[in-house]
Amino acid sequence: MQRILLAQAAEGMVLAKDVLTPEGRVLCGKGTELSAALIDRLKRMEISAITVEGHPVGEPVDPAAATAAIERRFAKAAGDPVLDALRALLIERVAEEAA
Repeated sequence: MQRILLAQAAEGMVLAKDVLTPEGRVLCGKGTELSAALIDRLKRMEISAITVEGHPVGEPVDPAAATAAIERRFAKAAGDPVLDALRALLIERVAEEAA
């Protein structure tokens, strides 16, 4: 599940948690599929964030931090040809996604 801004919501996403008013009343129940009309209604009600199933919204990745994390995770396996190749592919993928 992922908490996202309502501005990031799209039709077809499914609520992973109930959407509540500030008073605690349920506006939309868990499992509700979002439609354009429902998203508009929630915006008019000044709902700013919702929790949806899965991880539909990618978060920005810092390529330097991601590369450093990969290097740390593979440090103990240095010299293993298969794991070295996998490490190189992951670092290449991070660089491609950053471009």
